[in-house]
Amino acid sequence: MEFSAIMASGATSSSVVSLCWKPNSKCTDFKFLAQKSPISLFETFKSVQSPQLDTNPLKSSTRSINSGFSCSAATLSPSSTTELVPFKLQRLIEEFESISEPIDRVKRLLRYATLLPPLDAAAKHDSNRVMGCTAQVWLEVRIDQEGKMRFAADSDSEISKGFCSCLVSVLDGAMPEDVLKLKTDDLAALNVGLPGGERSRVNTWYNVLISMQKRTKALLAELEGKSPFEPFPSLVVTADGVHAKGSYAEAQARYLFPNDFTVKELVKVLREKKIGVVAHFYMDPEVQGVLTAAQKEWSHIYISDSLVMADMAVKMAKDGCQFVTVLGVDFMSENVRAILDQAGFGEVGVYRMSDERIGCSLAEAAATPSYMNYLEMASKDSPSLHVIYINTSLETKAYAHELVPTITCTSSNVVQTILQAFAQVPELNVWYGPDSYMGANILELLQQMTQMTDEAIAMVHPKHNRNSIRSLLPRLHYYQEGTCIVHHLFGHEVVEKINEMYCDAFLTAHFEVPGEMFSLAMEAKRRGMGIVGSTQNILDFIKQRVQEALDRNVNEHLQFVLGTESGMITSIVAAIRNLFNSAKSTSGGAKINVEIVFPVSSDSMTRTSSSSSPGQNPVVLGDINLPVVPGVSSGEGCSIHGGCASCPYMKMNSLSSLMKVCQNLPDNRSAISAHEAKRFKLHTVTGKSVADIGCEPILHMRDFQASKQLPEKLVHQILNRH
Repeated sequence: MEFSAIMASGATSSSVVSLCWKPNSKCTDFKFLAQKSPISLFETFKSVQSPQLDTNPLKSSTRSINSGFSCSAATLSPSSTTELVPFKLQRLIEEFESISEPIDRVKRLLRYATLLPPLDAAAKHDSNRVMGCTAQVWLEVRIDQEGKMRFAADSDSEISKGFCSCLVSVLDGAMPEDVLKLKTDDLAALNVGLPGGERSRVNTWYNVLISMQKRTKALLAELEGKSPFEPFPSLVVTADGVHAKGSYAEAQARYLFPNDFTVKELVKVLREKKIGVVAHFYMDPEVQGVLTAAQKEWSHIYISDSLVMADMAVKMAKDGCQFVTVLGVDFMSENVRAILDQAGFGEVGVYRMSDERIGCSLAEAAATPSYMNYLEMASKDSPSLHVIYINTSLETKAYAHELVPTITCTSSNVVQTILQAFAQVPELNVWYGPDSYMGANILELLQQMTQMTDEAIAMVHPKHNRNSIRSLLPRLHYYQEGTCIVHHLFGHEVVEKINEMYCDAFLTAHFEVPGEMFSLAMEAKRRGMGIVGSTQNILDFIKQRVQEALDRNVNEHLQFVLGTESGMITSIVAAIRNLFNSAKSTSGGAKINVEIVFPVSSDSMTRTSSSSSPGQNPVVLGDINLPVVPGVSSGEGCSIHGGCASCPYMKMNSLSSLMKVCQNLPDNRSAISAHEAKRFKLHTVTGKSVADIGCEPILHMRDFQASKQLPEKLVHQILNRH
């Protein structure tokens, strides 16, 4: 049997849709009132439910005439079926908008929950779970014989079930292209009356829709015979261990559980010689594996982002360490040396891990004539403030500060620093650098804020509203010629693959990623499925989501796309395993799998010896000559099109170098003199010490972090610049 629908419209504010069975059947008229009194979907909801899903998408489903009819399958004339989804969605929005009291809107949502047919118990398996929902939500998807999408869903929460019910009412029976056209922003007007504390429940709208679309794309690709994307490599962490998927992940996992003898040997020499270790998250996995294990026996080992490294070095000096070894790039050891001197610990020796220069693409971008020209331009525009990323050399900070009053920032505090500066200094011009991607992302973020309400903006910064954000945009400048070779990797190819295969996963992204990846992560963040920030922000986000899953105590598979340097994996795995160990006594047998996905470009290459890659031409990255092997067969990867899955500069810090430095201290320092982080003897053009002037922007940042205000000294420098 089939039916058609004929829409008649007249001078009144209503429309009549006639749904007619064919052949030889009478038409049944349904009157839809226009804007003034939206019709409830309750009257027609039962008729838009799909039949029981069959695992064969091509198998015809049968219904008797008495089983009702499907509005979703009806043809609205003269409108086409492509207009049916927005038509249904608009009716749903109008229905909830017509209910004035929030509690009544919640009651309506719960009413929808009662109309959702229960999902068969056999369909409630882990592969049908929707990620990111506070409650358990299951979704089953198929394509029927007419090429239309069929959705069935269920949840153990009545609120979440109501959300699912509404979405199924809109999308069940739609064509695949109409399902894919719907945007998460289209659901923003669906105010169901939940208070702010229930925001995680509201995210069910978005996460179920994303899952519907992902599975729709997968079914379409299967029917069209398209080869699926090859998945990114990943590590799956469980309470029982770690499982690597793909050779790249195997290379990362190899050192997660280091040799006990190596760990004990390192701890012995560190303890005997009172040596502290500060290391960056991006360190080589072999080094991080040993250091993470050694932390349990020697407390003066700390792995962190660049901001905390110098602070921890000071703490180690206070606790009696006579030496601090720095595992990072050169600007990090410079900062540690200078901050220790500022804190009165000039006698504590600071050592780096190579007798060669350990560079950084961002730090080098800020040391170019182009960047100095950028600052010269800033110095002519008063009042001006230079906000410089911490990943720059002390020398650059010093020369910059003499040209333009300067404050250091990190990826976690840069937005607050800029907003506070604009709020505190009238008509200020802010000049950010050197990371071009971060600069563009900051500008994009502030432009998005102009679309927010004043109340929402005040939650970001209490001194701002839409007018103030609009007024500051023309006075925000950023340098456009500096990038990090790691985060440059996350370009179009990676974003396309994430959209196709991982759109329903948790998405983490460093603030330094290109704009396309930034936008994707920000969209995920808005629905509670992502984080954009520093390496520490990323680690904290993953820990929080894993802890929430442990607290729910139900079987779950959490998938995180790691949008930063792959060296983070050691700290992430250690943190997850600590959470698992803490929860063992209360887990009640729930199985939690945490998958960390490495979005490695398909043209990534491994660092290896020249002899192992005959016929391959080396790739030059900065001052490093990298023999390469195409693909991700093992180890660390850099792409010939730009970007690295792991930082080749950071990988100049080796375990053998650390042992060499430690074993030669303190009696044979001459053998490691090239490893010592020397004090700056240079002076600026005004005759001041580079070390002293270079530290001042860092100290300004410290003051800002403590008080949430620009320090008076910096404000005075801005306003009295000549």
